[in-house]
Amino acid sequence: MDLETFSPGSGLLEPRAALRSDAPAVDLNGTWRFRLSPTANVPDDFAQPAFDDADWDELPVPSHWNLHGHGAPAYTNVVFPIPVDPPRVPDENPTGDYRRVFDLPEGWTGGRLRFEGADSFARVWLNGHELGFWTGSRLPAEFDAGPYLRPGRNVLAVRVHQWSAATYLEDQDMWWLPGIFRDVTLTRSAADVFVRTSYADGRGTLSFEGSGTLSVPELGVADLAPGAEVTLEAEPWTAETPRLYDAVLTLPDETVRLRVGFRTISIVDGVLLANGRPLLFKGVNRHEFHPESGRTLTYETMREDVLLMKRHNVNAVRTSHYPPHPGFLDLCDELGLWVIDECDLETHGFGQVGWRANPTDDPRYADALLDRMRRMVERDKNHPSVIMWSLGNEAGVGRNLAVMSDWTRERDPSRPIHYEGDWSCAHTDVYSRMYASHAEVELIGRREETPLDDPELDARRRGMPFMQCEYAHAMGNGPGGLAEYQELFEKYPRLAGGFIWEWIDHGLAHPEYEYAYGGDYGEPVHDSNFVIDGLVFPDRTPSPGLIDLKKVFEPVRFEFGDGVVRVVNGYGFADLSHLEFLATVEADGETVAEHRLTVPAEGGEVKLPAGSGAGEVWLTVRAVLAADQPWAEAGHEVAWGQALLSPLVGEAVEGAPATWTAGLVRDGGEITVGDSAFDLETGRLIRLFGVEVEGPRLGLWRAPTDNDTYGGLAGKWRGLGLHRLTHRVDAVETGDGLTVRTRVAPAATDLGLRATYTWTASDGGLELRVDVEPEGDWADPIPRLGLDMTLPAGAVEHVIWFGRGPGEAYPDTGMSARVGRWRASLAEFQTPYVFPQENGHRADVRWADLGAFRVRGFPVFGLTARPWSAFDLDRARHRPDLVPGGRVHVGLDLAQQGIGTATCGPGALPAYDLRAGRTTFRLRFEPS
Repeated sequence: MDLETFSPGSGLLEPRAALRSDAPAVDLNGTWRFRLSPTANVPDDFAQPAFDDADWDELPVPSHWNLHGHGAPAYTNVVFPIPVDPPRVPDENPTGDYRRVFDLPEGWTGGRLRFEGADSFARVWLNGHELGFWTGSRLPAEFDAGPYLRPGRNVLAVRVHQWSAATYLEDQDMWWLPGIFRDVTLTRSAADVFVRTSYADGRGTLSFEGSGTLSVPELGVADLAPGAEVTLEAEPWTAETPRLYDAVLTLPDETVRLRVGFRTISIVDGVLLANGRPLLFKGVNRHEFHPESGRTLTYETMREDVLLMKRHNVNAVRTSHYPPHPGFLDLCDELGLWVIDECDLETHGFGQVGWRANPTDDPRYADALLDRMRRMVERDKNHPSVIMWSLGNEAGVGRNLAVMSDWTRERDPSRPIHYEGDWSCAHTDVYSRMYASHAEVELIGRREETPLDDPELDARRRGMPFMQCEYAHAMGNGPGGLAEYQELFEKYPRLAGGFIWEWIDHGLAHPEYEYAYGGDYGEPVHDSNFVIDGLVFPDRTPSPGLIDLKKVFEPVRFEFGDGVVRVVNGYGFADLSHLEFLATVEADGETVAEHRLTVPAEGGEVKLPAGSGAGEVWLTVRAVLAADQPWAEAGHEVAWGQALLSPLVGEAVEGAPATWTAGLVRDGGEITVGDSAFDLETGRLIRLFGVEVEGPRLGLWRAPTDNDTYGGLAGKWRGLGLHRLTHRVDAVETGDGLTVRTRVAPAATDLGLRATYTWTASDGGLELRVDVEPEGDWADPIPRLGLDMTLPAGAVEHVIWFGRGPGEAYPDTGMSARVGRWRASLAEFQTPYVFPQENGHRADVRWADLGAFRVRGFPVFGLTARPWSAFDLDRARHRPDLVPGGRVHVGLDLAQQGIGTATCGPGALPAYDLRAGRTTFRLRFEPS
């Protein structure tokens, strides 16, 4: 049957550009009649106009039927959810039948039906006449409707099968969501045009292929004929300066309006250039996703994505792993993002079977793969934002790549070709990789990478620009190592930057779990929470990873010297004239002075105002928008830097050990000092300034992050028993203070830590010194080293702290956290990762007021405060699993293990590994 054909479709019109035309059109989106069948072998009598669908359900189009109560979603990353047996598919093949009745406007003649997307195989009938079928879920399909349209009432019928031979081309690490999920239109537009532009030396060239005449009134271009070329004064289009010119294509039966940008993409000496200047991608991979509607997105949602990207200094998007809704590219043109447009192709699941029968190397699939490439290129060819074509993703290697690449080069030689899956780069213009380590990226930047076996291919690849089409897997807490990657990208001209994986967590709205991931719908084959790997949460709230990325991607750098700051312009195509520079002086987190700085448009050295104030004095310089931009309002912060003007002197830096100024009193089973008390037998603090507490005592455990888990560290920690430490008290000694000697160790091993707690009192407070000495060979990094204590629920409602904030920070994350005085409620202190894990750690805290008491560092400490324990966090699988208990759990940390990006890619760099070693840390507790 056709479901198992290698053909990409039948009855299809030639692909053409997505255009805005004044030709009459009928919007066929809306409520359709719908029926779901469990198999494909269903009579097609429903396509007849007289068919009675009264007992059918209703379904909005566009949408996915399994998000409207018809079946259930399923998620896999790599593996196919059906047997790998191309082109065959299972008998169990959910099949959706759609019917839409519409009235034809009076006087209407001709026209074509246009479907922007349906997953995965669709057949269409109009008034009982079969028009054909198509595959290529994320690509448009058009059929000639004219011969079958009737005055008045018309019946459009569509049958969509979830599984088909085309399924083997669409294994793209996302939810399997069938249905007509993009727009459906009846249009009388038949226009097609390919506007060709370039830019060099301040002048643009313009020509076009197609019919009619082209006019660009702003440039004085009128009635340009096909094939004619003009060169004229024009401003260039870049992602930083997205200058567009309104153009009009005039045809006998319609007028098309489009927006033209002048730009040239080239490669010179292995460097990727835009308009003759080096182009550095600060990019993200973007799947189309909404937690309630899946891959059906509104214009407002698409615009929200682009605005969020621009506001977080993202300048590029790879459309992983398929062409997006055409409206998204309009927004990229308008607001300014470089785009790698990727073909709707991924055959990753064949890697599980040794790439046997991979369609990429199967000549029977050649027409289907070429068809997908043609439809993408023809649809998107007029977008200045699209600067590179991608053949697809993780589809192995094979002869069909050459078929796709050769046609694309002939059709559009102005854009380079990308594909990561073939490291020989035989059919591409750029060398692309995924998740290469920092060390390997540096070797590639130096052109010292491991050579290919073929000297000719090696020489060709060594002359290409390099990019990471995916890096820094943003799953859960993280990613770590962003700053080190960016340093390399900016150091070596060959490196064209990269694209973070990925933009959004694909958590589907769920009544019980809040957001669902793989396995939550009972799928027999799934990849769990690997779909929760984005820089924004499902509701598009920025995660700490995106806030950090904004800092790393800043287009302005501040280099502080003695009384001066050097402002470095990191833009590739714009100066600094659109920015305003503000300087703020803070003493112990309180503002003492504010100034405006005059910075030349090209950047340079600027004298700083004198800083003064008691305590620790910091200068913060901020670059903000001087006026409203299309993507953000005036005052939006683009970049910032900080410099320490005068350090805090005194006890918080060196602080000599205190001695008791209050006497120890034995009171029954307690040792008291003022309104604080210790257990006589164990020496553990049980009351602090009148508040009942447990602890503090040494802790190593943290709820593993996704990176800890997938990178293997969490398994080692559990194997060692770090989640079930035992604490033995060896001695409780009183004298000039209270000394408690302990050994902390897991069962079933001779590894342990000697921990000695020394308490002293002075000036109404308690000081604690903890000396830690490991015993045995601790071969692997440990999760953290700190103190755990708990307080009664309600004892901590808000936290005020002086240190880095306002968000979380770990050794290799938290670049966005600046020194200041911050306040957060206990709820705000948590980071609500969809899959619960370690979060909320505030770094370099000088002091923190927890309401019940204040803690000071010597000089700093790390802080967590939670209404649940790390073990509760570890056990939880969804946000609602976390229910506040009867205690507030406070962590006072000397150090944490780095985060890394080991869910996919390298773990924490060695500099961020936390090794067990001899150490001492000190804290002071004071009444609030």
